[in-house]
Amino acid sequence: MEVLRLVPIYCGARTDLLQPLADRLTHVFHLRVEQHAPGFDPELAFDSSRGQYNSRTLLGRLLRDTPKDTARVLGIAGVDLFIPVLTFVFGEAQLEGRAAAVSTYRLDSQLYGLPADSDLLFERLCKEAIHELGHTYNLMHCHHNRCVMTSSTYVEDIDLKSDQFCRRCYRAVQEARPR
Repeated sequence: MEVLRLVPIYCGARTDLLQPLADRLTHVFHLRVEQHAPGFDPELAFDSSRGQYNSRTLLGRLLRDTPKDTARVLGIAGVDLFIPVLTFVFGEAQLEGRAAAVSTYRLDSQLYGLPADSDLLFERLCKEAIHELGHTYNLMHCHHNRCVMTSSTYVEDIDLKSDQFCRRCYRAVQEARPR
């Protein structure tokens, strides 16, 4: 069974989400999930002029830190992520690559002045983790509005989609998996 390396990056008290997330990802992708601490300093991705962490830098560090025989690596960050052309991202992945990263920072209702909701945070995290890992299976954004591969610009977009692939995207993931 292929291995997905799950790497918590500044998760703080949110490490309680990691094992349930690992269980969900095992079910969806049929991968063995192993948790590993980062073998690099995440501060290398910090951009002081923005007060955020560059997700592309994190992806590069995750890849360098992951053995070549590991099928996929997913960083789960508790900090705000960006790419240079966008104000923020919920996550990022290499298209048809091995690395993906997701941040819980903007998935948390408290950021928007709402009460804490750990169940909603977990569901949002699952959707975004599945979405970003979908990109590593060469999936593009999907036009089926309930498919997990639908693009999400706002957190409300995440809430509207399901945590499931549409039939076409599901088939593509199955075909990309080794036999």
